Amino acid sequence: MKATALQTLIFCAALCSATTTVAAEQVFSLQTATNISSVQTASGVMRDSDTVTPLDHTAQSADIWGRVRNGFAMRDLESPLVDDRMRYYLARPQQLKVMFERGRKYMYHIVSELEKRGMPTELALLPIVESAYNPQALSSAKAAGLWQFIPSTGKDFQLAQNWWVDERRDVVASTDAALKYLQAIYEMHGDWQLALASYNWGENAVARAVANNKAAGKPTDYMSLSMPTETRYYVPKLQALKNIIAHPELYNISLPAIPDQPYFTSIEKRQGMDVALAAKLAEMPLSEFLMLNPGYNRPVMPGSDNARLVLPVENAQKFQENLAHHDAPLVTWKTYSVPRTERIEQVARRLRLAVQEICNANGLGARALLAAGYTLLVPSSAVEVAVETPSKASGGKLRQVSAPTTRTRTTTRSRG
Repeated sequence: MKATALQTLIFCAALCSATTTVAAEQVFSLQTATNISSVQTASGVMRDSDTVTPLDHTAQSADIWGRVRNGFAMRDLESPLVDDRMRYYLARPQQLKVMFERGRKYMYHIVSELEKRGMPTELALLPIVESAYNPQALSSAKAAGLWQFIPSTGKDFQLAQNWWVDERRDVVASTDAALKYLQAIYEMHGDWQLALASYNWGENAVARAVANNKAAGKPTDYMSLSMPTETRYYVPKLQALKNIIAHPELYNISLPAIPDQPYFTSIEKRQGMDVALAAKLAEMPLSEFLMLNPGYNRPVMPGSDNARLVLPVENAQKFQENLAHHDAPLVTWKTYSVPRTERIEQVARRLRLAVQEICNANGLGARALLAAGYTLLVPSSAVEVAVETPSKASGGKLRQVSAPTTRTRTTTRSRG
């Protein structure tokens, strides 16, 4: 996702739900909307009207892939660019396998959310195009998470970004925001291919391209518009993945068996807690814990009334039981206020900590220069050392970590 969100889309996204298109048309009034070229089927899916990949939609789903296929509803794109992307993916079966396996944790949730909203299940494949299904992905343009929100667009869709958390990486929050946005730009254009182009390039840029073609008497479909190379290949990538997943046996591709059942559940977490402790209480490796809870920037998770943990279904009960019997502190970090401008190695020497330990906890480079009053997160053990060996040169202030309340800010911008 390359740019920021249009003001009208913010309003639309807040109202979008799994209502019918007829009801949605009563809500959305967008001056830049193009000719509506899609219809909604009796099943309630926002479906493009032209040819879709022929599949047996009456078949029962044995796994998530069958359910994904049954929900395909976008008009197929036929282009040499699709063939090009299919050759690319098929020449890299191991890469496909890795991306599909990553999606195992998230696909049930995303497909369920798409179905709730009456949206095509092709969109469950979009995180492959955006992030290779890596929730910790960060692009050179600072786009983050499964859905690759840039900072400004994330703020537009109320995804908190502060010192403690970045909800652009939060699996549940970012999925909700991405589907709201996709739903809104579909309503704007009435065409999923143009909506996807808008997601990548910006809805204003696509609207201008459509207007230019109209003025020149040219077609206004996706393939007829003038657009950047990345956007030109964007829909073909998704179509190529759709073709492969629709008929994997034709391409000698073996899809991993992914059960059609929830992989994770969300539980309430009002108390602040160490990330490592939460993983331990859930009886799961820290790396796996972070793949479900990738939004935390620090080794401490803030607590608040609406904070949540995302855990595998089989681990959620273990976490609750272990937490109930845990009688040690939940947070083993404290804050340290730097007394004067100095480098990290000077602070590390005074607190008897490794430089890299401070850098990892605070997201800093090893040669960072810290201004007076800068607050660092440090282990509780460092507090004891500093308190036991005070000096006039130090003068730093060590405090118990308090869990902040996450605040969001709404802004309005135009994309593209």
